[in-house]
Amino acid sequence: MFKVNEYFGGKVSSIAFGSASCPATVGVMAPGEYEFGTAKKERMTVVDDKLTAKLPGDTAWKDYGPGDTFTLAPDKKFQMKVGRDTAYLCLYTD
Repeated sequence: MFKVNEYFGGKVSSIAFGSASCPATVGVMAPGEYEFGTAKKERMTVVDDKLTAKLPGDTAWKDYGPGDTFTLAPDKKFQMKVGRDTAYLCLYTD
């Protein structure tokens, strides 16, 4: 069964599911600024609209649009800015 997660007072929502290769979530983020932490290696892909992220070790913010992907190592924190409702897919691997 699917598991629904909500963060930041409902401004970020995701649905967890098992993809063909690994656990995954698909979700949406409302406009705002967020800091997330990773537990496993994550591969995040923007599905619709745009987000701006500052990834671990980066000093500058970078824009990511539909189809853009970035990978995060386990046990890291990263920041995101979202200007409009944005959809994403996140795959969790070891």
